[in-house]
Amino acid sequence: MTVHLRIRGKVQGVFYRVSARRTALETGVTGWIKNTPEGNVGAMASGQTEAVNKFIDWCKKGPSRAAVAEVVVSLKEDAVYKGFVIK
Repeated sequence: MTVHLRIRGKVQGVFYRVSARRTALETGVTGWIKNTPEGNVGAMASGQTEAVNKFIDWCKKGPSRAAVAEVVVSLKEDAVYKGFVIK
């Protein structure tokens, strides 16, 4: 399963990407995460359905200093990534 996530809210400058990478590695999700010019965070996550769903659930909360307003999830064609990187 591969999804693209657009995470809106107070998600920059609160260790969101670093925490998301740690969560992805713990759950076995591969892909990438980056800040967007609009002040959001974008991510591509790929892996077993259960692992990706756990990652999505985490993204809806984020780290303690974040205030996630919305997570838009778009299903994508399956992709293979090596690890999980912060762009």
